[in-house]
Amino acid sequence: MTATLTPVDVRPAPSGPAPRSSRLWTVGGTLAILGALLLGFVAEVGPLGDLRQERDRRVGYADLRASLAEATAPIGPSTEPGTPVALLKIPQLGVKEVIREGSSAEVLASGPGHRRDTVLPGQAGNSIVMGRRAGYGGPFRHLDTLQPGESIKVVTGQGEHTYRVMGVRRAGDPKPPAIQAGQGRLTLMTATGSPYRPDGVLQVDAELISPLQPGAVPAFRFGHVPDDELPLEGQDSAWLPLVLWAQALLLAAALLVWARTRVPRAHVWLVGFPVLVALGLTAGDKAALLLPNLL
Repeated sequence: MTATLTPVDVRPAPSGPAPRSSRLWTVGGTLAILGALLLGFVAEVGPLGDLRQERDRRVGYADLRASLAEATAPIGPSTEPGTPVALLKIPQLGVKEVIREGSSAEVLASGPGHRRDTVLPGQAGNSIVMGRRAGYGGPFRHLDTLQPGESIKVVTGQGEHTYRVMGVRRAGDPKPPAIQAGQGRLTLMTATGSPYRPDGVLQVDAELISPLQPGAVPAFRFGHVPDDELPLEGQDSAWLPLVLWAQALLLAAALLVWARTRVPRAHVWLVGFPVLVALGLTAGDKAALLLPNLL
């Protein structure tokens, strides 16, 4: 008996749209990128930002205490931004924060910052200290509850200085009397409005009631600090690193999609997910610096 062979159909597969599973995986990769960015952003202005600020506060306190003990704490304008320069204490609010030089979004992510176009606390003239209301621990969240007559203390390389609160003011409120020669004043600044949605600047004015200390000319003429150190300004220099980290996140997601077709899915997520989260947190940190510095 002779076997009959049946011809095999070898026609090429018809061209058309990508398989459904491939399209779904591409959509999933895109959502993974967006999810990583959103997760990083929310975490940085929320719980992780709070942890970061607490860590920076402890490190800054140790550095400041060492410089005070060695009599090397800065008392002039030649300090680099981010350097601890003073310790702010408001007992009635439970505030004990390290003041760093500068008031950009990056500096204020670590705690209150001293505006570089004003004198240091304890010296003649007006010293301005800015701090966040909600993000990164929100050290100035209860600043609006201060009452006239209450005290604020600031420790610098020139000793401890005591201020008496004059009042709290918002946009449109009367300004306090002009500072006279031989007087010192402290102005604390933060944001008004609902948390994470600032709509103005809140200021607390306090007069120096302890002995005046000799001072130096500020690093900048008043009002001429870089724009990103003014109230409610973001840090434009964060755009470049944000773009670079976002590109790294895009590349990691593309490699994740490529690896999906070659190794088991469980292995892809086991390796790829932590990488996406790490890149998302880093990119989110840079994106948060674009927001108003008093947020």
